[in-house]
Amino acid sequence: MTRIDDTFARLKAEGKKAFVAYIMGGDPDVATSLAVMQGLPAAGVDVIELGIPFTDPMADGPTIQAAGQRALEGGMTMDKVLGMVRTFRAADNTTPIVLMGYYNPIYSRGVDRFLADATEAGIDGLIVVDLPPEEDDELCIPAQKAGLNFIRLATPTTDDKRLPKVLQNTSGFVYYVSITGITGAASAQATDVGPEVARIKRSTDLPVIVGFGINTPEAARTIASVADGCVVGSAIVKDIGAGVPVAQVLARVKALADGAHSA
Repeated sequence: MTRIDDTFARLKAEGKKAFVAYIMGGDPDVATSLAVMQGLPAAGVDVIELGIPFTDPMADGPTIQAAGQRALEGGMTMDKVLGMVRTFRAADNTTPIVLMGYYNPIYSRGVDRFLADATEAGIDGLIVVDLPPEEDDELCIPAQKAGLNFIRLATPTTDDKRLPKVLQNTSGFVYYVSITGITGAASAQATDVGPEVARIKRSTDLPVIVGFGINTPEAARTIASVADGCVVGSAIVKDIGAGVPVAQVLARVKALADGAHSA
């Protein structure tokens, strides 16, 4: 049982939906990013997704692309991302942290070294958006053996033939991408999402969490009501990029979390 598994078991027992928040590690700088990260649990965040900045983030829209660029220009590295996690863990040993990003920085570091460093720092799971199930031996299986959840994305184009392959080595939760396209590009619609979540849940006992296209408390409530919870990223990252003070960023996060938890 990872912290992710424990968290979803607790939420299920409480009859609550999950709220997951994404931030980019090191955006716009380590101090600000860490201050936001440290404030997320008190703002109602159940799981933190921490982005690893990368030069070619193919799944991300302009808002998160810009965040990654700001972080890289500020000197952010994998070591510094893991350092943020270690600092966070010094005061919080319960909130799950999922690293989200692309395979290149992990490959460059070396899978064995990366997994050892990630587990030592206090990471609970990985979302690596450009590694398909056909490449599970590359990272997914070693990560599972190291005690990390490997969380897979399902999308509107994941048909019934493809779905079992996507689910076969997934753990922690399934991340359902609500729209066809990049982050921040369109609004998620519960009427579209609900049937797809139900279809996925017929094939797995894992929680299904919906992300992409959720940017208001009402949208968080509506989408969470047809799933096991929701993810918000671009709306939070946009505030950070605009220089909104940390306290106001966290107030926005709390409103979003309250929306999801009211579902």
